[in-house]
Amino acid sequence: MSIGCKIVKDFQRPAPELVARFKDMPVANIDDNMGRIAAVDAAIEPIGYKGQLLGTAFTVRVPQGDNLMFHAAMDLAKPGDVIVIDAGGFTDRAIFGELMATYCKSRGIKGIVCDGAIRDRGGLAAMEDFHVYARSATPNGPYKNGPGEINVPVVIGGKLVRPGDIVVGDDDGVLFIDPAIAAELADATEAVEKKEADIMAHILGDGTYIRPWVDEKLKEIGCEIL
Repeated sequence: MSIGCKIVKDFQRPAPELVARFKDMPVANIDDNMGRIAAVDAAIEPIGYKGQLLGTAFTVRVPQGDNLMFHAAMDLAKPGDVIVIDAGGFTDRAIFGELMATYCKSRGIKGIVCDGAIRDRGGLAAMEDFHVYARSATPNGPYKNGPGEINVPVVIGGKLVRPGDIVVGDDDGVLFIDPAIAAELADATEAVEKKEADIMAHILGDGTYIRPWVDEKLKEIGCEIL
């Protein structure tokens, strides 16, 4: 038995049409319908601002500052996947840079979310149609000794991620969705988007923002209004 060193080559991915339901949905609206606690640690930021990241989680766990398992993962991930790297939040040694990201893009991978560090920040930020999120950048390169695991549950920015979870990211941040709740969540988020569109129309059209709950809450808490 090799504890902490395992590669699961494949897993069940959600139907593409289920993933596509989240296309162009703001992460903030999705998060509102997940109890407002679903987004990863805000320190995991987009490298460059490129709109939405959407795909299926292909998970990798690596030791701090080591990318051997990421090298193996790049050859196993499929088009439409997002490689999600649990690097333990270690920020003093990069897990990857522009070369590895470019190879991932060439294979149809949508992006990389790394709870750790990257390097070549400028090159990664300039990449088109490829998204990278990371906790920091440093010129210190990685070791390649292992061990590590591929396609096991991992933790990214304090959130549990399983292979096959739906990944949604934008300029605000990233969250992960269990496919079992995805359809219901998409319905709820679509309703929020419609409601917000109506509110925006009133703000722009007649300058009103009707929200009676504000006065009700102020009264509930006994706020003195002079």
